[in-house]
Amino acid sequence: MRIGLLGFGTVGQGVYELTGPRPDMQVAWVLCRRPLSLPDAKVTHDFNDILLDPTVDTVVEAIGGLHPAREYVLAAIQAGKNVVTANKALVATFYDELLPLTQEQGTLLRCTASVGGGIGWLSELERVRRIETVEQVGGIVNGTCNYILDAMTRRSLSYEEALAQTQALGYAEADPTTDVDGIDTWHKLIVSANIAFGVSLDISAIPAAGIRRIRGEDVARFRARGYTCKLICQAAREGAAFHAFVQPTLFPQGVPEATVPDNYNLITLVGSTSGRQSFLGQGAGRYPTAYNVVQDCVDFLNGRGFYCRYGPKVRVTNDKALCYYVRGGDWPRERTRENWDGAAVTEPVPIFQMHRWLKENPEAFIAALPG
Repeated sequence: MRIGLLGFGTVGQGVYELTGPRPDMQVAWVLCRRPLSLPDAKVTHDFNDILLDPTVDTVVEAIGGLHPAREYVLAAIQAGKNVVTANKALVATFYDELLPLTQEQGTLLRCTASVGGGIGWLSELERVRRIETVEQVGGIVNGTCNYILDAMTRRSLSYEEALAQTQALGYAEADPTTDVDGIDTWHKLIVSANIAFGVSLDISAIPAAGIRRIRGEDVARFRARGYTCKLICQAAREGAAFHAFVQPTLFPQGVPEATVPDNYNLITLVGSTSGRQSFLGQGAGRYPTAYNVVQDCVDFLNGRGFYCRYGPKVRVTNDKALCYYVRGGDWPRERTRENWDGAAVTEPVPIFQMHRWLKENPEAFIAALPG
């Protein structure tokens, strides 16, 4: 295997290091915008050098973002090259474009590192689907948010203090919007659910509520009542209906989700035969992520492409009703079940209605109660 590696940042460098000793694969080209010299690979600023090299059979995309990643990946597939990517935003946003094209061109595509970093979550979904139906997927998939919530819960830090720590440790960017507003989690949910169910969910109907508005007073209320708050994603199939959403959720102290520390991920599936299976591990980092990129390259050597065939487009209803903790905003008193020291706990509300209300009250914070 001769690899054209797009990007030489954290993940790209890890891929280069892990493939170096292997006799069955070689990084032949590296696309890098900064000056770089490598002893055994050509460095270029022009993607066409990689695209037009007939000896390059595999492109590893590690630049992130939507553009020019989309243009590079589509061009590589059209040129008959296999593609590995760790880019969840790319796969989630352009799923309906990428999957049909790879099937049409007869090329291979994998993205295991895009969800769960080093856990190998998507490969496990592929394995489970061989003999049973996946009924539900979800969990904690963003290490930045988990670190913030864990620090606020266990060490009583303020949101601002916990966020500053994640930035100092390199878990969060200077602009943490993608993480704290649930966008990263949203992307990972879309990729996971499409693969788990063998469909293409209508992403316009999948809401995401993040943790930007959480305060120490919220955490104190949760702790006093035996709860821990986590940002979770969930997608479920119930007959012909599909639910999919991202939102802060309260868990009783002591259950697996409540105990996930620091920047770890805990991702869960429910199978029709095997029941509940959960996977705990590092969700990011150079070597955990690069490990699964290289695993995908090995899968290519064994002829394994995407985890499922491109499936039908399906609606997301989100009409399941849950009770919510609400602090701030103009929540109607007649729809309040109880009061938690000045914050409301709602009567059961359909998920889509709660998220619609939150859009109209963006200063509010919500968290779903167990149900």
